[in-house]
Amino acid sequence: MRPILTLRQYSQDLIVHSHDHAQLVFGLSGALDFEVDGRGSQVVQQSFLVVPSGAHHACGSANGSRCLVLDVPDDQWVAESLGDHAESSRRLLDTAGRLALDAGQNQLVNWLASSPVDDPLIAQQGAVLLLASLNHARPDAIGGRRLPYAALNAHIDQYAAYPLQVADLARVAGLSSARLHARYMAECGQTPMDYIRSRRLHRAVEMLRDSALPIGEIAVRVGYSSQSAFAAAVLREFGASPGKLRREAGDKKR
Repeated sequence: MRPILTLRQYSQDLIVHSHDHAQLVFGLSGALDFEVDGRGSQVVQQSFLVVPSGAHHACGSANGSRCLVLDVPDDQWVAESLGDHAESSRRLLDTAGRLALDAGQNQLVNWLASSPVDDPLIAQQGAVLLLASLNHARPDAIGGRRLPYAALNAHIDQYAAYPLQVADLARVAGLSSARLHARYMAECGQTPMDYIRSRRLHRAVEMLRDSALPIGEIAVRVGYSSQSAFAAAVLREFGASPGKLRREAGDKKR
């Protein structure tokens, strides 16, 4: 059985996953960038984040962050442990969002963080006390505008011949790498690197159809040093080789 309460250190290494249980992440020090189902927030001292069961999320901390994490065992545990508070706890755990802690709640979080939370009894009772203390809390909905696709596409097109990383697009969007990754997954259903690859290949097909550039030159212009690797990528993306796509375009112009 996984621990209910754990102390965790977060770094700039991106964590991207989902799990079949709800989770509460309480800030102790530093700032943790968080994305839940494509919408961003930040966990700092005297605040915490609700991650509902099954929610796709990503997190990372550029300068390091320390948090107390409550992994809720399951709905049966909530019902048996929280009693009359169970329904309020379920409502809290079902809505992604960040909340502020009042002085008493923050004191409880800090006390637990300095306690041996690997002790099953302390972890069990501490988790119950935390959830009960949050009975009437309501998360602020995590918000965010759609990604600036025009600026992102322009950047990819401008530097199509060069290596691009998620951090490059994150700077353009004004987001952390964690937030950018989750936003792409939520809005496009693909990772930023898959988006870059697809954008480059669509640009390559435009050049195949509208220019007389050699296929090897087009490959280089969209970041492929190997013409064979480029041809394989085009075949996977469009179901046809670069040569065939060029011939089809020529046939349509006649």
